[in-house]
Amino acid sequence: MVIMRRTVTTIVFSLAALVILTGCAGKVRYPNYYTLNLPAPPDPPAGENAHAILAIREFRAPTYLRQGAIVYKTSPEQIGFYAYDRWATDPRDFVTNAVIERLRASRTFARVQVYDGSRDVNYVLSGRLDQLDEIDYQGSVKVQVAMSAEMTSIATGATVWSNAVSEIGDVNQRDVPAVVSEMNRTMERAISKLLSPMPADAVTGPTAANRH
Repeated sequence: MVIMRRTVTTIVFSLAALVILTGCAGKVRYPNYYTLNLPAPPDPPAGENAHAILAIREFRAPTYLRQGAIVYKTSPEQIGFYAYDRWATDPRDFVTNAVIERLRASRTFARVQVYDGSRDVNYVLSGRLDQLDEIDYQGSVKVQVAMSAEMTSIATGATVWSNAVSEIGDVNQRDVPAVVSEMNRTMERAISKLLSPMPADAVTGPTAANRH
């Protein structure tokens, strides 16, 4: 009888453990996806003096920003990744498209297009997204956006313009949605400052057909 009671007790505990494990396994956590959302600039026709055609290469980025996960840093040397908070789109695509939209709206160029390898343009802009990070040290939560770009003349191969910016924003609430919202605002400032000093000769440069 003692052996039987022990056997029954063992079976009961085993069934209870199985129920607990099954319940835990059933609680699947799905990732949260986020995207940056800058206000769309107006898209007016090109200015009367704008003749140059500009092509934009896809922005580059360090490997850690291409993993998909939102990044945080607990020190200047240590990088962490949120396990369940990810970007819905590649940050490189987002930055590239945002730069194209703003340069089209600037009226600086007759046409702004995605670079496809064609030489039937006057200038090519190449850029790099260096940082899109949550900063969790120095006593508060911040975000940092850093990027750089340069413009090259197809006719001469010379760099006619370059710029680099780094912007920091304060996060008021310690959660991922608040971090993403501040990244959005900081990204908007960074892109605006990156593109503000465009070369004067890009406005009055020759058309692609007449550049030779």
